Amino acid sequence: MLFSYSTNETRAEGGMKAIEEMIKKLEKRHMQHIEVYGSDNDLRLTGRHETGHIGSFSSGVADRGSSIRIPKSVAVEGKGYFEDRRPASNIDPYQVCEYVSSFPPVFQFAQ
Repeated sequence: MLFSYSTNETRAEGGMKAIEEMIKKLEKRHMQHIEVYGSDNDLRLTGRHETGHIGSFSSGVADRGSSIRIPKSVAVEGKGYFEDRRPASNIDPYQVCEYVSSFPPVFQFAQ
């Protein structure tokens, strides 16, 4: 399973800047996310077989081996969405949505 993130800011012209800011904020809570992203992720997130390693956070364009993947088309267009590839198939989607939305600074850009 994966989560796709997009906001008005990420889909607007220059949205890559907003995407990069969101990814930096998600990185700071990597292990907290892992805790709610399903059981047995220590067995799945090995850094092999198109997964990132459970103990480290990474992001990249068209990189299926990273924690966060930015599709190539998004990088080319400079706007769009990104994917969080860390959640397992056995997650409770309600718990994860509640958790992710509980820290709105990830979704706030302008100060």
